[in-house]
Amino acid sequence: MSKEATSDETKLADHEEVIDETELDFTVAPLQYDITSFGADFDVEGLVNRLKRGDILIPPFQRGYVWSLREASRFVESILLGLPVPGIFLAKETSSKRLLVIDGQQRLKTLEFFFEGFFDPQEGARQKRVFKLQGVQKKFEDKTYSTLKSEDRITFNDSVLHATIVKQESPPGEQSSIYHIFERLNTTGRKLSPQQIRVAIYHGFFIDILHELNGYSAWRHIYGLRSKTLKDEELILRFLALYCFSSKYTRPMQDFLNRATEDFIHKGPGIKEELGCLFCSAIDFVYAALGNIAFKPERTINAAVFDSIMVGIARRLSLQPPPVSSDFKEAYESLLGTEEYNGLIARATADDKNMARRLELATSAFESLEPMK
Repeated sequence: MSKEATSDETKLADHEEVIDETELDFTVAPLQYDITSFGADFDVEGLVNRLKRGDILIPPFQRGYVWSLREASRFVESILLGLPVPGIFLAKETSSKRLLVIDGQQRLKTLEFFFEGFFDPQEGARQKRVFKLQGVQKKFEDKTYSTLKSEDRITFNDSVLHATIVKQESPPGEQSSIYHIFERLNTTGRKLSPQQIRVAIYHGFFIDILHELNGYSAWRHIYGLRSKTLKDEELILRFLALYCFSSKYTRPMQDFLNRATEDFIHKGPGIKEELGCLFCSAIDFVYAALGNIAFKPERTINAAVFDSIMVGIARRLSLQPPPVSSDFKEAYESLLGTEEYNGLIARATADDKNMARRLELATSAFESLEPMK
């Protein structure tokens, strides 16, 4: 897991799109949730203090802060004027009891920035931009939090934002309902991808493992530039999930990946080395044999080819010494030339039977190859 990609390496195969037919699968998992929700009113000062302490957590990855200074100023002005503002949506984490921000990041970050006195401070920036209100009523124009009149600052501190807090009661021990809530609230602006939502909800050591593996040199040569939607990280998760839990696979793919993520989290941080070796040994072998055309029957990575080939060769490598690269390449090309396999990587790729058969064909194609001497 130590071979981080360089900037030159990421330029080798620059593309953003991946052919993934499972993204067209809108099947809803047949699961009913027991969710409790309640309203809570937080004063602005209390919200900011909770953010600073980490009691309210904006996930490490969410949509970046996108408000302009004028938009942020107008929001602050609305609070100063006592106008109603939209509420926020929080989810209570079962283990830590912290509140995870599902909707309301822009508003909460704006409050924090105004209190701190700097607008959208960037880590490593040489100079921070002072948060002076712009495009607001004359009495507030160019005011910072510290230069507000005392009565205005008290009004701001004591103003209330309403929050809706949800907690999944059943099924116990997991947070899949939070994923679906997040997905349904994510309806405006630039929509988050399934993996971006997953990273927000399941933040922690396992997501860090995926992020580290995503920088692995051989993978970066094959995939190219890092995906803005985290599709590259999702493909790594997809491989690990199918290798470890293929017997549990049911459509839709995204729910399966959510369940697998929770299973990996329950195993604890000790799985890092095991998963790292699993992914790196398989991707190293494939890259050595095929180069950066791997998994690309039509010039673009096909997710169904990726998952089946990776699972097939990983199973082969776990049982005996690796085969000769040229023999693997021949078996790979032969598999991609069969009518049955081509059908399984083109249509209904999320279907349970098609998934099982695709993995079976890839496993069979490589298991009989003679080991390298």
